[in-house]
Amino acid sequence: MKSHMKRGIAATVLLALLPAHAYATEPFAKVGTYALPFLKIGVSARATGMGNAFTALANDATATYWNPAGLVEVTRTDVSLSYTWWPADIALNYAAGAFTLPFIPGTWGVSARALTMDPQTERTIFLPDGTGRTFDAGDMSFGLSYAQFFTDKFSAGSTVHFIHSGLAEKSINTFAVDFGLVYRIGLWGMRLGMLIQSLGSKVNFDDRESKMPTVFKVAMAATPYSQGVNSVQGVFEFAHPSDNQEVVHMGAEYGFNQFFFLRGGYNFNSDSEGLAAGMGLRIDTSQTSDLTFDYSWEDLGFLGDVNRITLGFTY
Repeated sequence: MKSHMKRGIAATVLLALLPAHAYATEPFAKVGTYALPFLKIGVSARATGMGNAFTALANDATATYWNPAGLVEVTRTDVSLSYTWWPADIALNYAAGAFTLPFIPGTWGVSARALTMDPQTERTIFLPDGTGRTFDAGDMSFGLSYAQFFTDKFSAGSTVHFIHSGLAEKSINTFAVDFGLVYRIGLWGMRLGMLIQSLGSKVNFDDRESKMPTVFKVAMAATPYSQGVNSVQGVFEFAHPSDNQEVVHMGAEYGFNQFFFLRGGYNFNSDSEGLAAGMGLRIDTSQTSDLTFDYSWEDLGFLGDVNRITLGFTY
């Protein structure tokens, strides 16, 4: 059984790399030609502080976004709230919860996110300074997740998203699905993760069809050092977005006594994201509950810096 599982995981990783090889010969990336790009914006401070390399590590309520297969490691109710200061005065809010239900195996999750901005001035060719009217624009999604162990080392999970996007009087509603796997090797805490994110049908916003920004990710994480109150985790992740070139995410996290955390990471071959860093605190509020605070900073080059904060509560 173990040998079959190992061969299956190896085959999965090899298949994951095939699309990247196939697309490597494309003459240019398809940036700006796909719909709903907000689906690709990272939602939590811990993950983005590690260079967005979280597919193999996701083990809290934010796994509803990063890899639903990691939800199986949530043994208590976990709630997470995140806020992102995005460029151009745009804000991204994210809320997630993970929990188990009696008499039903597996772990469930719910999530919601909203990309918002201030009302925009309506302008025309003849009135470039404004017509005196404003319009709203924004995106939101609501997700339902489920994950389950299939062996003591292998888990799978999925998230179904309902998505709404609006621009002035126009709007669209659609669905997308995320599907993830996590395999726990055991040696040095090694884990393999795989994720297909934002898989869905084409959307029609202005009489032209656009594809969903599907992303395919393969990742490996390990804990090469854990001695006493000190520990270090490292993550390597390969991502292939359908509308852009391949990106490599690398990150690390140092933990002291499961109380204080320092994080860093880098996004290689990305046309916008680069260096990232962050920190976190975990405070025991009782014998069965704890509170977490995470902060991250990310360099988006000419777009400026991005800051995120995440508050978590487990009970």
